[in-house]
Amino acid sequence: MGDPRRRRKLYESPKKLWDKARIEEESGLVKEYGLKNARELWRMQTILRKIRREARRILSRKGTHLKEREEALLARVKRFLIHKPDASLDDVLALDGRDILERRLQTLVKKKNFGKTPRQCRQLVVHGHVAIGSQRVTIPSYLVRFDEEDAVTWWGSPVNGSAEAKAVN
Repeated sequence: MGDPRRRRKLYESPKKLWDKARIEEESGLVKEYGLKNARELWRMQTILRKIRREARRILSRKGTHLKEREEALLARVKRFLIHKPDASLDDVLALDGRDILERRLQTLVKKKNFGKTPRQCRQLVVHGHVAIGSQRVTIPSYLVRFDEEDAVTWWGSPVNGSAEAKAVN
């Protein structure tokens, strides 16, 4: 089971750690999306890699309960990454790293123009100025579901049911 005090790595590091082309590409993505470091990028790539690996296993007919696994995978992907009701496993295999980076709370806060830069949007999230519905979220890497996207607001705004909204009513 492992030591509960020692957390497991949530990412897979690259095979060639000092590859110049990969480092330049990753540094561009880190800057564009306002990530803290390359580890955050590797974590998102690992999530996507696991999803695509499962899709390839289902397509190659390896394992049991293929239909249930396919439905579960497509339901997960439709919730977070693909906003099409008729998505297929080929759509899952066509996903890339930018697709998952676009679903992060930090990126959606930037798209809604809460801040000027991705780094400023990250700071707004970390400092607790952003909420989803009536729940404050302080994790910039939180993957926002499509049904939660419209509920991303400022913390303390009247939509959230805060004290100011109750005082007005």
